[in-house]
Amino acid sequence: MSKQNQILVTRSSMPTFEEYCEEIRDLWDTHFLTNMGAKHKQLEKDLLNYLKTSNITLFTNGHLALECIIAVFDFPKGGEVITTPFTFASTTHAIVRNDLKPVFCDINSEDFTIDASKIESLITEKTCAIVPVHVYGNLCNVEEVEKIAKKYNLKVIYDAAHTFGVEKNGIGVSNFGDASMFSFHATKVFNTIEGGAVTYNDSTLKKKLNDLKNFGITGPESVEYVGGNAKMNEFQAAMGICNLRHVDEEILKRKAVVERYRERLENIEGIKLSIIQEGVKSNYAYFPAVFDNYKYMRDEIFEKLGAANIVARKYFYPLINDFECYRDKYSSNQTPVAKYIADRVLCLPLYADLELEVVDRICDIILK
Repeated sequence: MSKQNQILVTRSSMPTFEEYCEEIRDLWDTHFLTNMGAKHKQLEKDLLNYLKTSNITLFTNGHLALECIIAVFDFPKGGEVITTPFTFASTTHAIVRNDLKPVFCDINSEDFTIDASKIESLITEKTCAIVPVHVYGNLCNVEEVEKIAKKYNLKVIYDAAHTFGVEKNGIGVSNFGDASMFSFHATKVFNTIEGGAVTYNDSTLKKKLNDLKNFGITGPESVEYVGGNAKMNEFQAAMGICNLRHVDEEILKRKAVVERYRERLENIEGIKLSIIQEGVKSNYAYFPAVFDNYKYMRDEIFEKLGAANIVARKYFYPLINDFECYRDKYSSNQTPVAKYIADRVLCLPLYADLELEVVDRICDIILK
């Protein structure tokens, strides 16, 4: 089989060619392509409504969104930030690039998010924030994290890259903590090609966030901050406007795929699936399976699928505290649950247009 026939772990959702062309048509009239133009403003307005949040700032990608929201709180250099190693590189890099020290907390084995019961033991006089990560569409224990943060007067910034549109008991995920970062990368449930955003409680942060993403420029002849360039352009925003119209439909299609996977793989000895969280409206972002004393090791399953031109992903592997750039200072042995899951987890293909017969073919390979 050729690469054209590969079943990838994900595939970008897109509007029709005609819908996107119609959305960008007026850009040829205005020639206003970036610097927070009409499309940018429209997408911000649409997302405020969809995410049920009060403040949002758009960025060219999720990583710079996270860097900027950490920076805007102006934590003391060398301050400690409690986070998890079971995440994408961006989470930890954003902390380190702000001259802060990540302190890794282990995860729980049920939903793979930060183990809230272990956070308090890691708090020191240098701790300034907690950066938990919602994983695979699963929410952290937001109530317990909030309780700890209030007790120790810590900021909570969620990496919500995986949880666009997720709600708990009717409350949008963007409303937990002091701020949340969303990724709108092409592989996410909702995309703006590349892109990201932060939502936050304190409306006074908006101006500084906009300044930081525009080189620190605060006026025609004034540059008050050392900022970068992280502005979402009009073509990205236009893609977001289009995709947002269809995102609920896309999530329903993803749900059907997840339900078929569960029908085939649930209650199979040696295969552990993530729990279904009570009260949580899911976005069905990823489908992780943990191969724990199954008849085949995770890597064997990965190879068997690959031989059939099916691309799964060891997501997240390796752990961040095993990265070359961090392992001199950290050890994955300090987060044994995260290490155990990382060595056994495999994310299976999941996207809105994945045919159920392909899901059956994937499951047949795993089970035969």
